[in-house]
Amino acid sequence: MKAIFKKASLLLMGALIGIASAQAQKSPQDMDRFIDALMKKMTVEEKIGQLNLPVTGDITTGQAKSSDVAQKIEKGLVGGLFNLKGVDRILEVQKLAVEKSRLGIPLLFGMDVIHGYETIFPIPLGLSCTWDMAAIEKSARIAAIEASADGISWTFSPMVDISRDPRWGRVSEGSGEDPFLGGAIAQAMVYGYQGANLQDQLHRNDEIMACVKHFALYGAGEAGRDYNTVDMSRNRMFNEFMYPYEAAVEAGVGSVMASFNEIDGIPATGNKWLLSDLLRGQWGFEGFVVTDFTGISEMIEHGIGDLQTVSALALNAGVDMDMVSEGFVGTLMKSIKEGKVRMGTLNTACRRILEAKYKLGLFDNPYKYCDVNRPKRDIFTKEHRDAARKIAGESFVLLKNAPATAQPLAAHSSSPVTASPVLPLKKQGTVAVIGPLGNTRSNMPGTWSVAARLNDYPSLYEGLKEMMAGKVNITYAKGSNLIGDAAYEERATMFGRSLNRDNRTDQELLDEALKVAAGADVIVAALGESSEMSGESSSRTELGLPDVQHTLLEALLKTGKPVVLTLFTGRPLTLNWEQEHVPAILNVWFGGSEAAYAIGDVLFGDVNPSGKLTMTFPKNVGQIPLFYNHKNTGRPLAAGKWFEKFRSNYLDVDNEPLYPFGYGLSYTTFQYSDIALSTPTLGKDGSVTAVVTVTNTGKHDGAEVVQLYIRDLVGSITRPVRELKGFNKIFLRAGESKTVSFTITRDLLRFYDYNLNYVAEPGDFDIMIGGNSQAVKTAKLTLTIDN
Repeated sequence: MKAIFKKASLLLMGALIGIASAQAQKSPQDMDRFIDALMKKMTVEEKIGQLNLPVTGDITTGQAKSSDVAQKIEKGLVGGLFNLKGVDRILEVQKLAVEKSRLGIPLLFGMDVIHGYETIFPIPLGLSCTWDMAAIEKSARIAAIEASADGISWTFSPMVDISRDPRWGRVSEGSGEDPFLGGAIAQAMVYGYQGANLQDQLHRNDEIMACVKHFALYGAGEAGRDYNTVDMSRNRMFNEFMYPYEAAVEAGVGSVMASFNEIDGIPATGNKWLLSDLLRGQWGFEGFVVTDFTGISEMIEHGIGDLQTVSALALNAGVDMDMVSEGFVGTLMKSIKEGKVRMGTLNTACRRILEAKYKLGLFDNPYKYCDVNRPKRDIFTKEHRDAARKIAGESFVLLKNAPATAQPLAAHSSSPVTASPVLPLKKQGTVAVIGPLGNTRSNMPGTWSVAARLNDYPSLYEGLKEMMAGKVNITYAKGSNLIGDAAYEERATMFGRSLNRDNRTDQELLDEALKVAAGADVIVAALGESSEMSGESSSRTELGLPDVQHTLLEALLKTGKPVVLTLFTGRPLTLNWEQEHVPAILNVWFGGSEAAYAIGDVLFGDVNPSGKLTMTFPKNVGQIPLFYNHKNTGRPLAAGKWFEKFRSNYLDVDNEPLYPFGYGLSYTTFQYSDIALSTPTLGKDGSVTAVVTVTNTGKHDGAEVVQLYIRDLVGSITRPVRELKGFNKIFLRAGESKTVSFTITRDLLRFYDYNLNYVAEPGDFDIMIGGNSQAVKTAKLTLTIDN
């Protein structure tokens, strides 16, 4: 009878495939009753099985039944799988769970959909430089549409770790150094994946569950080395690092991933204060917590105990799902029998996984994400690619743009010049694309693009050649290998991202490049990092251009031809020499599947660059960590000074960055008026409006990111020299002016005091508005009453 009922239910569920929306929303009480009834039928082993998230391996369509995980699925010992691509394969595996296991509980299917699925958007650090929350949300929305069309119901994104250390490779996967901006981006990403209406998230079959990561503080590892120790005060945690995670929780994120690092001497995966007291107790998180890859078993190497000990520690701390370690399925039964884990704790974790599946609609329709007709309709469409191209162009940061023959400009100079800057290029003559990153398809998407069609996206050379056909003659030479050291290059081009190392000598490569350059009017130097020089486990101690690339760039400049350094990178680099000698530098990060076209749009002036940096670029590695919202010391160096004995400075370099947070040039120029405050004082329940007028004083239409910073001049604890508290991206036609206003309330002035109370203390504040964190106008505001 049960078998007949199950078959009938499956037929009904199959008929529901392709419906854009799930059934009418059910109440929390309906969910509780359903899960209560289901859990009464579950054995202890099946409850533990829901907490198990193994990796699939390579399951080929038609072979799922013979795969390593098939038997575990049929026994109810798997709650989900990850990084299995293809709706046909996912449908086959889901059928194993629904039709072959005793209770027919469907699986979650997760994937690292980080900045797009097959339509790839810029790496997250590049996306953040758009300062455009609508665009960022749209990128996640498109990623969700494509991933869900291919069977994925869960993404391990967004990564919201704040980092001030560009040596750490995973800065490419985050949103930079600022918690306020990071929080806004975290919410935009969650809304894009799950739906923007908190009361109606995850109901559609093109919405997927997000997973905010890595909780917490992963970006603050010592020495910029991945997986390394983190140690900081709780005051600093809350004021400088925690907000983006909390913002994602406020946006309704369905899951949270524990980080690899320790916090207060206890690995995050086993840290009860972090996962239960803070995340659930203070912030009210109601979803489930999953470990990172082997996060439980790695606590053995941390020196916390054997697999049984660390598995019990993780569950008791608040972890609900074990990724890969299989510590739960291997040891929890024993721990329960020995009284080291309570049945109530296991039941709570199991319920959270079942609730996630319920909220996704998988109990109503296990095949909700398995419509085999959707991939052709919804993946890598022209509409999606057009959006990716537009967003990529918005992410590029123009670091320098001077005349080819002019004296070098200071990084932040606004002094007028008489000759025209190199960019935008004219659509005529011959342009030579030269450099090891000029003709590599597989590196264009950037790191963490696991679902990408690596060889289906045009290289920069191919894209420009296609775009400029009949207008501009585009030529190419590699010019150099990526790095002189072949072993280093191999480490930097993993996962199918090889640059096909050229076995000719460095001189032969250079001679070929100079011959191509001699026939060109302009040189586009495609240099920087390969995509896998940043990302996970890609820390670097030297952040300049690699040796052979620097030699190539010097030689290209000596030709006397205008040179545009088109910089590919997943992190801030040290570019002192380049800033001094190269007339134009366009940072294109890794712009995704449509990057080549987007770069062409900007180089040839069809798009005016508007990106602004979200991480500070240091002058050298010795300045790191270097970030805009630092605190003062008791012996600060006076503004404009290089060195003064017995002050906080260096002997060999000044304290200033090469490019500050919020910095980015345009093909036009913008002028800011003084700030007008609606009132100079702010009371208990009021607000103050800060207004500036921004004028496009150049000859090109363009967008500007107007940035609001605030400094608390006197506090009960030391406070940063400035903190981002608002931003507004506006578009101005040449000669046009717009008024931009920010509303300042007591909430914007709050911080965590010594006792971790969230307070706004009375006193004076500097209100700063401008085009980057250093170029600002300032006004004074007084808060007259506290709390």
